[in-house]
Amino acid sequence: MEPQLELVQIHSGESFITWAHGYPFRTVRWHFHPEYEIHLITDTTGHYFVGDFIGDFVPGNLVMTGPNLPHNWISDVPEGTTIPRRCIVLQFTQTFIESCIGVFPELEPIAALLDESRRGLLFRPETGESARKILTALLNASGTERIALFVQLLGLLTADKNRKNLTSAGYLPDPSAYMSGGMNRALAYVGEHLEGNLSEGAIASIAGMTSGGFSRAFKRHTGMTFVHYVNRMRINLACQLLMSEKSPVTDICFRIGFNNLSNFNRHFALQKGMSPSRFRALFNENHRTANFAA
Repeated sequence: MEPQLELVQIHSGESFITWAHGYPFRTVRWHFHPEYEIHLITDTTGHYFVGDFIGDFVPGNLVMTGPNLPHNWISDVPEGTTIPRRCIVLQFTQTFIESCIGVFPELEPIAALLDESRRGLLFRPETGESARKILTALLNASGTERIALFVQLLGLLTADKNRKNLTSAGYLPDPSAYMSGGMNRALAYVGEHLEGNLSEGAIASIAGMTSGGFSRAFKRHTGMTFVHYVNRMRINLACQLLMSEKSPVTDICFRIGFNNLSNFNRHFALQKGMSPSRFRALFNENHRTANFAA
């Protein structure tokens, strides 16, 4: 069975994301993503799968996976049981962590940790218990506290000299092969064509599915409807353009696939809590303040 692509969205203004989820949940499936992941089980027991490794987990199970390494945790609970919080997850990109190491030489020791995580890493239960306190604090942290906790967590993982690789030495993830799956082809197409006309029926054809089957599978895969997902991706793209270009808001609206300005403004306000113009004005003000301080 091919793993499915999980689209990790690290929000504007954040370097990484930390979040918690219960069980069952949409990401509890055989999946992969380009981001590094630190995954801590806080409740339930069961089986977990990382690459070609299969093992048992209990609360305190702490695993780090590298880019595109397939993984999944399946809890052993009675059918129909709902667990409000089963795990805490932290995800960050390779670009982000490499830039951190480039700026701060003191972080160089974590390079070995990152390299080892490409085969999956299991940490001692004691490390898992210490990590739980940091990850729990990260769920509500902000500003410099958030960065301090992140570095503290990486330091904790690096200090665990008894960490163990999970996959076999010869196991190599192949994301190009994974992306041949129908849903993954559809998601990749959407990401590359946000500025064009994206009809659910046409994307269903790309996935090789009927419209109804695609609609159900898409919501199960992403946790939202196709239209909601496309609008969310387009607003994220709009934010990038508003910060990086001086193009008029109207031009950006049509360029990212919205067919009228009022609809664009409404969706932008729903997701960002302000108008596109206000977003750009605040960003420019922050930029001017930073330049003045320098």
